[in-house]
Amino acid sequence: MSTTTILMTVLGIAVFAVGLLFSIAWHELGHLSTAKLFGIRVPQYMVGFGPTIWSRRKGDTEYGIKAIPAGGYIRMIGMFPPGPDGRLEARSTSPWRGMIEDARSAAFEELQPGDESRLFYTRKPWKRVIVMFAGPFMNLVLAVAIFMGVAMTFGFQTQTTEVAGVQQCVIAQSENRDTCETSDPVSPAKAAGLEEGDKIVAFNGQKIDDWATLSDKIRQTIGPATITVQRDGREQTLNAVLKKNAVAKKDADGEVVPDQYVSAGYLGFAARTEIVPLSFGDSVVRMGDMIENGVDSIIALPSKIPALWNAAFSDGERADDSPVGVVGAARIGGEVMNLDVPAQNQIAMMLFLLAGFNLSLFLFNMLPLLPLDGGHIAGALWEALRRNVARVFKRPDPGPFDVAKLMPVAYVVAGIFICFTLLVLVADIVNPVKIT
Repeated sequence: MSTTTILMTVLGIAVFAVGLLFSIAWHELGHLSTAKLFGIRVPQYMVGFGPTIWSRRKGDTEYGIKAIPAGGYIRMIGMFPPGPDGRLEARSTSPWRGMIEDARSAAFEELQPGDESRLFYTRKPWKRVIVMFAGPFMNLVLAVAIFMGVAMTFGFQTQTTEVAGVQQCVIAQSENRDTCETSDPVSPAKAAGLEEGDKIVAFNGQKIDDWATLSDKIRQTIGPATITVQRDGREQTLNAVLKKNAVAKKDADGEVVPDQYVSAGYLGFAARTEIVPLSFGDSVVRMGDMIENGVDSIIALPSKIPALWNAAFSDGERADDSPVGVVGAARIGGEVMNLDVPAQNQIAMMLFLLAGFNLSLFLFNMLPLLPLDGGHIAGALWEALRRNVARVFKRPDPGPFDVAKLMPVAYVVAGIFICFTLLVLVADIVNPVKIT
């Protein structure tokens, strides 16, 4: 590996690390700002874990950076309510009960005179929902802003209606060959006189502006058709006779389905691809697809664990859509900086990588499980439901929902997440996802 390659790899990793730290700080800023807005005391705002490498106190909050850039947190006073007697309970010998009491003690460990009115659990449920949702929401805002900005200014690689090459004969795409045989008929595009560099502007007299529309019309046509092209600055019309052929199947979104074919009309040319900025509307649609794919990926995580295990500890292949951790994403950032593409392409790819990371943070934290933000949101919503039901049926107010009682479940969930994170880490080191 050359010195230049090493330097560019280190640069890519460093750029991703800075983006990661900013994303974490941005997430915690959402929690911090809304907590202070509702009068909750926040003793600490930290980016990273482990030993503190820098901190400064402003007001009643210590702001700092820790050594391991793999997360962050704010500490709020009174995350959990006190025990039934109104006081902190003594440590129990039961391990499950002990988890609850440890969590309750930690919630009050920095309680100072005057903090009784600044406790998290004393705020109304809707305020607690806002505080806990604000962190993931900041990641969603950042993901949308980055994605939309890059999509509308830089764009995506898109197939156009310009001809990049003409097929010489008709070959079923399912045959996976590109060499013509004597028995193969001449392709309709070749017979009609279509040439490389032609831009198709109309099909059967109807104006065409994009590849998706042209592709659909070609597939729907078997037999005679007129093709209007721009060639050397002038328009001319070609007559073609489209043939039936086995072509790649497309899904509802117009994406090619691997290894599946259908019989459809066939013209026989390759479309040129270029990077095209998207309109605001198209960018919104793409962003929606990105969120939908993210949700599907979160749901599919358990099913990907066996393949991930084989990739980490056996000779299994690492799938392109395999889960990737911080280390794997940083390695991808290093690869991006070594791609033989213009600098603006590298910048766009790094920004898309950061947008995807922030979207993952949003979706992951919204899972209704402690210790994630979604678990605290679920607890606050459950409390609101209990109190409203009691009010409707004129029952006594059940009081705050004691989220601390769910801490045994939280420890189990945290244990599963830690094991999964370690598995992804091993796979990212020994069998990483690569973009080259």
